Amino acid sequence: MGMGTQAVLAGQVEAAAKAAGLVVASSEVGRDFSGNPTTRFTLALVADNAKTQVVELSDKFDFSRADMLAEVGVYLAEAAKRLKNPRPDCYLTLHGLPLSFDKFTWPFHASSSGADTFLVHGEVRLEDGEASVLHAKVAASMTVTFAEIVKAPEQPFAEGFIYNAVRKTMDQGQLELVKSGNRQPVPVTTRFYSPWKKRFNFNDTTEAQRQEYLAAKVFWLSGVLGGGEPVWLLDPRDAQYLNTTVEELKKNAMALAGEGVVRLAADTEYATPTEALMGHRAQYVAEVAAALAFIKPTFNEEMRGGHTNM
Repeated sequence: MGMGTQAVLAGQVEAAAKAAGLVVASSEVGRDFSGNPTTRFTLALVADNAKTQVVELSDKFDFSRADMLAEVGVYLAEAAKRLKNPRPDCYLTLHGLPLSFDKFTWPFHASSSGADTFLVHGEVRLEDGEASVLHAKVAASMTVTFAEIVKAPEQPFAEGFIYNAVRKTMDQGQLELVKSGNRQPVPVTTRFYSPWKKRFNFNDTTEAQRQEYLAAKVFWLSGVLGGGEPVWLLDPRDAQYLNTTVEELKKNAMALAGEGVVRLAADTEYATPTEALMGHRAQYVAEVAAALAFIKPTFNEEMRGGHTNM
């Protein structure tokens, strides 16, 4: 990596991070899947340097263009709020599975098999508070057509919809959590994007479903995994996943607080569980068991039992 290029990128990241309430705690040279140089920036909250996130960017990436700078700024501002969560790496699926996202290798790389796609590899892991070994190694493949929607094949421009595509694929029973195994495909196509509405499309949800989702999120991410620390309920990444708006999520959160399900923080963006919510542990554990049964492919079991027409 050229020192001049690295210095330009480092300066851009430092300025954008500062504007978002973050600080660059460290940086190091990395390599992407194809061996090209990258820089891995460890960003930390100004108010709590123990809360960090790694952002990996191509060495030649330049986001000085106004529209790209604005989008990076939004990404970092959201990251700063997400870092206040006790487990910033954790997300919930609509079926009630608490998952951590890790080991994603940015940026996208061209398929080495000759397919006309761009890939990013990563790993999701079940986080049920029981030190589970169940996980899925994923290969999210973005079609060339879909790539035209994305400003740059870099982490700040794609991480949100990639995580949501992984959650959606699991909702559909097309990803299995296993003790060990090969990478599983996550196709990222224009079925996840409406060109005429110019927005992503993952899961149509009702008000009741969104309230159930937020309650489960607080139960798992705060009550079970977070030691009762507040969790962010107005995450735009969740709004995208649930095909709704942050404003609607706020209404849903207020309704839950009114029913005594969660306690809202003073800013009403974060919440902790009430004793009443934590009393539903058996229900949430049963939902996890049902979701795990749903994503387990019965076809393979039938094959092992010799029940096949082949």
